[in-house]
Amino acid sequence: MSVAEARRVAITGLGVVTALGAHVETFWANVCAGRSGVSAIERFDASELPVRIAAEIKDFDSTPFIAPQAARTMDLFSQYALVASLLACRDAGFVDDDSIAGERTGVVVGSGTGGYATMEREAAAFRAGGLRDLNPYYVPTFLVNMASAQVAMRLGIGGPSLTTATACAAGANAIGEAFRMIRRGEVDVALGGGTEAPIHPLSLAGFCAMRALAPLNDAPAEASRPFDRGRKGFVLGEGAGMVVLEEYERARARGARIYAELVGYGATTDAFHLTMPRPDGRGAIACMTRALADGGLAPGEVDYVNAHGTATKLGDVSETRAIKAVFGARASTLPCSSTKSMTGHLLGAAGAVEAIVTALAVERDVVPPTINLDHPDPECDLDYVPGTARSVPVGVALSNSFAFGGHNACLVLRKAEAYA
Repeated sequence: MSVAEARRVAITGLGVVTALGAHVETFWANVCAGRSGVSAIERFDASELPVRIAAEIKDFDSTPFIAPQAARTMDLFSQYALVASLLACRDAGFVDDDSIAGERTGVVVGSGTGGYATMEREAAAFRAGGLRDLNPYYVPTFLVNMASAQVAMRLGIGGPSLTTATACAAGANAIGEAFRMIRRGEVDVALGGGTEAPIHPLSLAGFCAMRALAPLNDAPAEASRPFDRGRKGFVLGEGAGMVVLEEYERARARGARIYAELVGYGATTDAFHLTMPRPDGRGAIACMTRALADGGLAPGEVDYVNAHGTATKLGDVSETRAIKAVFGARASTLPCSSTKSMTGHLLGAAGAVEAIVTALAVERDVVPPTINLDHPDPECDLDYVPGTARSVPVGVALSNSFAFGGHNACLVLRKAEAYA
């Protein structure tokens, strides 16, 4: 299907649950102000671990959205996804939970780890007391598809309900696949996004064993340092980001607010290493190039890149090289920023939350900053918008997500009125 033949797709609703806020406007204000959501872990005693900080959501309360009895059958990752979905639907003007029910609506939710807390808790219960102590809802609580299933059941969605499990690219892949559903005419409305609740002792210990996390326990707000030569790894985050996508003319006909038009999606695989990206950025280059071509756009039309930017030694350099290869001479003046410097790394939810940041940047002509970029790595020499948000025209923006296993996903967004 050519770009000219494909149906257009509008982003009409945004929902977030993060350490920087569970309301889009609060979240955006904190991102633009350069506030860090990283703090000491309070959910459990992490004193025996070398890393004791994370972008943890404090005092999460699902009761305004989910009945306590229903919440008991949901892992936290599913609760985050459902709350973010309901917020996105209300933001889109769908006041009743069943207002988009039916087979012409779909949902795709990405997650890397699924019900980690449930698996850890029930494994301990089984070891201690055997079968009699195992929760009968154990399996349908931890399964990675349960976030999308819970959203579909709550909203009465009868179209496709799918799950992407591509690690740190899962949220972006989910939005991209939801985008394709609408584009091909399979559905008229789709929710897409990602969710993750990995802040638990075993998960944290696993990343510590990999030496992937920044151990700045005494200065948590300074721990996530993308593109800085003092970076020591990423900071674990949690939460969810969900967007409402609609066929463009349908959205206009009902008078919906359109944050941005989603015009391109690319997905590739490095096929190189379990955790390391290709040093030359070849997979990322192909992904960005495909996404732009999918949207019928040239690299010179892009005004902002929301970088994957995890603050890992190899990842930041590889992404920088890839951006240079795609954008050529323009790369040196193209604003690129990593909002993981504030949100931490939400793993499977990262790409979705960052797509929301990108949509707001396009709508409001504001590029968020990269904080903690005090001493740039000489190999990371692009315009990473250090420290302070910047008001610049943003007609087209690209959001990058790259993952363990070599999974790459890129989304391209365009200002809504550009081709209204």
